[in-house]
Amino acid sequence: MTPGVTASTVYLCTVFIVLFNVYVDSQDTDAQLCKMCEGTVRQDSPVWDFCLTKGHIRGRCCFGNETSNVDAIIGLDLANCSISHVEHLYNSSTAFIIDLSNNPISNLSGFIFQGFSHLTHLLLPSKLECPGGNASWEKVEVKNNARICKGQKNICNQTAQMSWDCPENSFCSPYGPGFFECSCLHNFYGYKCMRQGEFPIVKVLWILTGSTVVVSSLLWFTQRRKAKNI
Repeated sequence: MTPGVTASTVYLCTVFIVLFNVYVDSQDTDAQLCKMCEGTVRQDSPVWDFCLTKGHIRGRCCFGNETSNVDAIIGLDLANCSISHVEHLYNSSTAFIIDLSNNPISNLSGFIFQGFSHLTHLLLPSKLECPGGNASWEKVEVKNNARICKGQKNICNQTAQMSWDCPENSFCSPYGPGFFECSCLHNFYGYKCMRQGEFPIVKVLWILTGSTVVVSSLLWFTQRRKAKNI
């Protein structure tokens, strides 16, 4: 077997393994989140009503029906699950509705919902505040011992000065309740969107491929020499 064939095989196997691990990790975190509570989405939960027309239920999660988001969590019902602490909601940043009510949660970091730009309906224990504060939501009310945060506001539209926080050649984009991110304008990329043109993805891929082949070849020659000496 020639060194070139060996290096190519090693590279392809490495890419396959990395992609497979990413896929498995994604499935594991989804399964972990959807099974944090026994049973499935409760029929008296607003997540149930939402999922009847928008998706299908797996455990405590509602997944989208459309082909483009069939594996995306669009609803999450973790109400009445005896959860006292929430550190991460894994791959549920695509959710439109989340129910965490009737849980003994004493504190909840607002950073948990960073990136949840689609979230429009959030139910929390009544003693907790809505992430981002009331100003980040169209309506906030307390009902049946639950604080209901409805209609996430676009923080970029709340003040004309918000655009000053983004560098030139970029624009403000909502990134969850109380959060925003700066996205580059079309035809700009890089640090602070200072580079004009398209990102050289082909060049980068060639560099990565070349580096992988060189490293794999060096390892092959090194290991082959050691094997002969033995």
